[in-house]
Amino acid sequence: MRWVSSTGPLGKGLVRMHIADMTAKILIVTGDAAESLEVLYPYQRLREEGYDVHIAAPTRKKLRFVVHDFEPGFDTYTEKPGYTWPADLAFAEVDPGQYAAIVIPGGRAPEYLRNDPELRKILKSFFDADKPVAQICHGPLLTAAVDGLRGRRVTAYPALELDMQAAGATFQDAEAVVDGTLVSARAWPDHSRWMREFLTILRAKAPVT
Repeated sequence: MRWVSSTGPLGKGLVRMHIADMTAKILIVTGDAAESLEVLYPYQRLREEGYDVHIAAPTRKKLRFVVHDFEPGFDTYTEKPGYTWPADLAFAEVDPGQYAAIVIPGGRAPEYLRNDPELRKILKSFFDADKPVAQICHGPLLTAAVDGLRGRRVTAYPALELDMQAAGATFQDAEAVVDGTLVSARAWPDHSRWMREFLTILRAKAPVT
């Protein structure tokens, strides 16, 4: 709640209003086996900034995230259990028109989420409306599934370079790549630059009031 000035039958004064009624909403789309940091860092950072953030998944349930890291002599990343976190709503319950922007974390979740028709409809609506989109790591597998990357400059987890090219994008190996309202990053070590670029766009297009 916060106090705002108002003029009513008794003259000028202050009334209390729900801050949520005035705050832009941000949607995070994810699922089981998402990278823990890539969900929870943007979730907490955007809330810290004053945005109302909702997490959507295939169903409303407690999601089980993972932690990806590297071990000497291992050819690819390892996976360990991470945090759990409840989904606020199912994809089928999402009204994209209520949200100012969307965040797409990585991990293993995008590999199977891209097959979800409800999620594909959500993603397409954000691109059609040119709303801000933040994607990281394997998240671009989702935006590629709705042909949202064609002709765009992006970064992603480096092993996805060929996938990005097949999706019609120009791949850049960088901390963060900004193409219009699309902000990409490689993985969780790039969080600071990724969110800094995304917040620059959000503050211009959907400022917290």
